[in-house]
Formats: sequence, C-alpha cells, structure tokens
Amino acid sequence: MDADGLDALVRRLRAAGCVFAEDEAALLVEAAGSPTELDDLVARREAGEPLEQLVGWVDFCGLRLVVEPGVFVPRQRTALLVDEVAALVGRGSVLVDLGCGVGAIAAAVLARCPGVEVHAVDIDPAAVSCARHNLPPERVLQGDLYDALPARLRGEVDVVVANAPYVPTEAIALMPREARDHERLVALDGGPDGLAVQRRVIAEAPAWLRPGGHVLVETGRSQLDGTRSALVAAGLAVTVAADEESGGLVARGTTYPNSGMEGVGAPT
Repeated sequence: MDADGLDALVRRLRAAGCVFAEDEAALLVEAAGSPTELDDLVARREAGEPLEQLVGWVDFCGLRLVVEPGVFVPRQRTALLVDEVAALVGRGSVLVDLGCGVGAIAAAVLARCPGVEVHAVDIDPAAVSCARHNLPPERVLQGDLYDALPARLRGEVDVVVANAPYVPTEAIALMPREARDHERLVALDGGPDGLAVQRRVIAEAPAWLRPGGHVLVETGRSQLDGTRSALVAAGLAVTVAADEESGGLVARGTTYPNSGMEGVGAPT
C-alpha cells in the first residue's frame, strides 16, 4: 500500500474512534491478504469488532497469543496479575488458571517460569479451543471452575489465579461495543454485584491449595471491599497490589494467616 492509501486508511480508522489509528492501520495491512480483504477488515473494525479478533492475535506480556472471534480479549491491566503470580511460582509449582479465556495468564507465567505445571480451565468451548493454541493442549480443560480439575490436585495446588468476570450485570450495557457485542457474555457478566463467579473461586480455593498456597484474583476498585470480604470469609490472609498506570488491581489470599501477610492490605 502506498503512502496516500495508508493515510486514507488511518483517517478512516480515526473517524471510527480508533485512538491508535496508525498502529491499527499497520496491523490490518499486515493481516490482509488482498485489497479486498483489507477493505473488509477495515469495515468490520469501523463497525466495532475488536482489532485482536480481526488480526487473530494479541500482544500480551511480550507474547503473541492467538485470539479467535467471540472470545475475551486479554486486557493489558492483567499483566499485573501475571507479575504477582510469577513471583510466587517456580519449577515444579502447580498453577491453576480458572476462567482462562485464551490462556493468557497461564501462558505468560509459563514463559517466565519454565517448569511450572499449569492447568487452565474455561467453561466456554470457544475459549478452550483458543487456549489450546497458546498452551500445551492437554493442560487446557473445559468445565465449570474446579469441577474440571483432576482430583489428584486437591490440596496440591500452589497458586490458583482467576480473572473471573467482574462486571455487574446491569453495567454490561455501558461497556464499549467491542466488548458487549463481540465477547461472550459468560466472560463479562459477574452477576448482580460483579462478584458472583469470583466468590465461588475464592470459597473453594482452600480445598485445592497446599499449605501456604495462594489464590489471586483481578478485581475492580469499587468491588475491592467485596473481594477482600470473600477472602477473609474463606479464612485467608489478604494483600492487595495495584498498578495505577494500567488500572490493574489484584487481591491475594494465602492459606497461612500468619505468614507475614498481616491483616488486610490496601492498594498502593
């Protein structure tokens, strides 16, 4: 494509509300096999389809991960969750990623910490299919949270991690159209207060964690008190990590109440 054509493409994308129009234009040109295909991709982007679903991948924590139509697109704020998990695991550790989506968290941790035994679970068949491109296929399981895990893992897991849906049901309509129209509802809807799935993850975690194990969840600032309460109710000591630049917020609970993680932390 010549410079004039690229400029015209950038203008189209900018008019459609794409903040990073120049970058998106380059990615769409790269993904298109012909001018006709490019025009189709641009039209779909103008209509609100996520860029990552159109080009077929997302750059997450330095990895190019496969993203297929309809699945949840990993958000950059979730890199904080990866950082927190990676600091807790090493070779031989057992990591369970619940509601794994495309497998982004497990894949990013595995890339940083080779030798971790990962098990990724999602209830959505499309997400499971996609995650099997990004992780060892035999480590991706379909099912409802812990129900999909082999019984041998009970009491043996070092870390449970979950970016469970935490958008309140009534707030789905307020989300950007990229999400509400092109990502499956099961990956977005967290119930009346946004914490229905997260509470299940937390409540069942102690039965699967080894002594000294951890459960980490991404949450929203308006929901932090609810997340903290769920962790405390499960008998876990709590700390919180926040990244103001990305907006990431992670709450962690440990099965050792006196392990140096004293009481309830606050975002920093």
